[in-house]
Amino acid sequence: METGLYVHVPFCVKKCNYCDFISYPYHEKKVESYLAGLEQEMKLYSQSPIFQNRKISTVYIGGGTPTCLAAASLGKIIHDSFKYFNVSIGAEVTMEANPGTVSPHLLASVQAAGVNRLSLGVQSCREDELRLLGRIHSFRQAKETFLMAREAGLHNIGVDLISGLPGQSTLDWMETLKNIIALEPDHVSAYGLQLEAGTPLYEDVQSGSLAPCSEEEELKMFLQTGDFLTNYGLDHYEISNFATPGRQCRHNLMYWHNQEYLGIGPAAHSFINGCRYANEVQISAYKDALDAECLPVANQEKIDTVTEMAETVFLGLRLLKGLSLDCFKRRFGCAIDEVYPGPLQKLTDMGLVESAGGYLRLTRRGLPVANRVFIEFLP
Repeated sequence: METGLYVHVPFCVKKCNYCDFISYPYHEKKVESYLAGLEQEMKLYSQSPIFQNRKISTVYIGGGTPTCLAAASLGKIIHDSFKYFNVSIGAEVTMEANPGTVSPHLLASVQAAGVNRLSLGVQSCREDELRLLGRIHSFRQAKETFLMAREAGLHNIGVDLISGLPGQSTLDWMETLKNIIALEPDHVSAYGLQLEAGTPLYEDVQSGSLAPCSEEEELKMFLQTGDFLTNYGLDHYEISNFATPGRQCRHNLMYWHNQEYLGIGPAAHSFINGCRYANEVQISAYKDALDAECLPVANQEKIDTVTEMAETVFLGLRLLKGLSLDCFKRRFGCAIDEVYPGPLQKLTDMGLVESAGGYLRLTRRGLPVANRVFIEFLP
């Protein structure tokens, strides 16, 4: 059975103004405690019977900002991942990186250790937007980091971007797209800004000091992104993701196919054997559990068949190819139209979904309102 491995690095140089992910300021002693706990957690899982015959087909080191750690620390994380798990030959090994936190030495070191895919958090090419987002880098640094990664032998580089910022126009967004495509990335993730409660950007919008991007402008940017990037030869394979041939993110595809994954590290989540697990959020609680030779699971939830069906449908519909009707039937023992006759008829009549070539997929009209479609399948 193939499984994805996610390793969470919960440290950042500075938390961005839009981010609500679990992360902490870099602190050397906390990093030492974290690394020791991480290896212990990997060791405990490797000794579990459920992992004896599992193959890890993808490894994803995310955060936080993994590249705020030293090259030796990142090398240890990669080494331990291969040491304690049966990582497949040819596995995709991704590491997130932020411009301003890398060096040629670090990139060459992680590439030699086994990283073969880099996900670079650029977000924008405009300095005013980078300041608004609270990023620590300039676009000049982002370009330098990209080229540095190529020189380090990383031939699969993805770039993350954010649209729909307060005050952003379609011309501003096109400027970013043009500058990014000039770098010739292998993958582009272009997400619309989500204003999360408790973040500085959310508070600024709520207080009226910043005006949110209108839904009309957001829609224009979404359509603009798809048309522009596909025109340059990138395959629009998921609502917010584009790739050159063969460079789709295999780790994220496991999520969208609702396959199993193991999350290691504070605040990491897992989906194994029909159960969803969430690790302790605080590093101290995480490490205390591991010091007692217990897995640092804070809570777990058994996913019933009804919920698993719904999640399989709306995750699969995120893919432009759609959800395989045959895979759904083999997984659950029944056809999708037997489970959701009403929603399927309604959404088809509205022109939001269609069946083609054995797949259920969103139409071009349905893509921008995907969340409206997904709600129809919730139990």
